[in-house]
Amino acid sequence: MTDTAAPPAEHLGRGIVLIVLAFLALALISAFAKAASPGVSSGVLVFFQYAISLVVLSPWFLKGGVASLRTQRPGLQLMWAVFGLASQFLLFVALNLQTPLVDAVLLANSSPLFIPLVAWVWLKARPDTRLWISLIIGFVGIILIIQPNMGSISPGMPVALVAGICSAIGLSAAGQLQLTDPPARTLFWYFAMSTVLAIPLLVTSWQPPPASAWPLLLGIGVCMALAQVLTVLAYKLASPSKLSPFNYSVVVFSALIGWVVWQEVPNLLTWVGVLLVCAGGILSTQRHAGMHPHLAIHKQHPS
Repeated sequence: MTDTAAPPAEHLGRGIVLIVLAFLALALISAFAKAASPGVSSGVLVFFQYAISLVVLSPWFLKGGVASLRTQRPGLQLMWAVFGLASQFLLFVALNLQTPLVDAVLLANSSPLFIPLVAWVWLKARPDTRLWISLIIGFVGIILIIQPNMGSISPGMPVALVAGICSAIGLSAAGQLQLTDPPARTLFWYFAMSTVLAIPLLVTSWQPPPASAWPLLLGIGVCMALAQVLTVLAYKLASPSKLSPFNYSVVVFSALIGWVVWQEVPNLLTWVGVLLVCAGGILSTQRHAGMHPHLAIHKQHPS
């Protein structure tokens, strides 16, 4: 959602509260997925996430009638669904591989560092020097988090990083859809297509989830739907460029949950890496939006 009509400044506080709550919901999704693993496969997790969200949000999607859901850009809708689904699936795989929660979530949410590169290749929007500096800061942070020279790399970290790249490609498609399709239509096709695309992942990895996992599956789906609603409401109250720094509140929530629930305490290098990735991501988002306002891409769907 671009900054074509900035809401009144007095609504910024409420917008911040809503976007932080949206990213709290996203942190809970990852926590629920980690808690459900390894008893529930990543394919089962991702299917129920999208299917439950589709059902929960159906009244909103159908509010304007079936005709309001017609899109003239099915190719872009499918592209977003494919790469958005891949991002979520790979995040769940990384968590299933016992990657620390904060590391997996941060790497999977590193898309602001890759979106300018996707825009360069796809839309010929070449980054300038200041944007390159912000990207380098973020990529140095990623290296510090992965720590390739500190022993064996957790197998889930590269998987989570690929999830971030997939998210960047999907969000680039979503950014183009924002120019023509309203949020309800775009999100309907995203959840509907993703649910269908996730069926093979469900079938090929199906094992009946234990009774203890069903509340977690329900929580994953409801939290994803809640995150979408809160994000849309937040962007109605404040411009995305002003809210984007608060997207990384998901890292704070994930670190707290990982510490309290799984006693995961990142080392000093990881904390420095986290700060650099957050700083690089925020700076690149601000700079990219300033250089190309018509290409400004923000997380309409925070993956």
